[in-house]
Amino acid sequence: MTLPIRAITLDLDDTIWPIAPVMIRAESVLIDWLREHAPRTAERYPAQAMRELRDRIAAQRPDLAHDFTEQRRLTLEHMLRDSGDDTALAAAAFDVFFAARCEVEHYADSEHALARLAARLPLAALTNGNADLHRIGLMPLFRFQLGAREHGRAKPDASIFHAACARLEVEPSQVLHVGDDIEMDVVGGAQAGLRTCWINREHRSWPREHARPDLEFTTLAELADWLDAAHRTDTATA
Repeated sequence: MTLPIRAITLDLDDTIWPIAPVMIRAESVLIDWLREHAPRTAERYPAQAMRELRDRIAAQRPDLAHDFTEQRRLTLEHMLRDSGDDTALAAAAFDVFFAARCEVEHYADSEHALARLAARLPLAALTNGNADLHRIGLMPLFRFQLGAREHGRAKPDASIFHAACARLEVEPSQVLHVGDDIEMDVVGGAQAGLRTCWINREHRSWPREHARPDLEFTTLAELADWLDAAHRTDTATA
């Protein structure tokens, strides 16, 4: 299959790196910090209690559905206040958590595949999360990173896809959005008029009757292989 692709937007969490181990480690680092600086909070809010509180705050504040950073800050402030510790510690606690959140371990294929993709087409990161590609060290491969917090709306809202296309100066129909999430990435991207690629690392079955992705691969390396082959085909027929 050949597609008229002039740029690529990529999801980050669970597309370039697995997010679950990152969050478990970041929460562990945070709790260790709280044990030293706010021991009452650490005792009252172990990891599971902290997650449950964050979920409650997210449910109570649907206006912050696009802003994981603010959800986390409000959670920390609530934890500290509820435990009788100084709420001024929330900023430092978040900094500790966020530094660990950006210490990701890429899938084995990701870095080399991204370099191959970037050599062919401009790349942009399009994420609902708050990972920082500058801290992670991948920003040189991307034209820009657009997060839901910055944009004000999260995927699958069409506006965030269109904003990325506008910054790339490419029509949506000529942008390939790549991601792991069926609703956020594949369905959302398609409804916004982009071409879509599902990174299906877990070999899942497609659960929907309609809105299938244009492409499906188990790794970013396979996508890079496809793009190289498409480039050779275009060159041969030019």
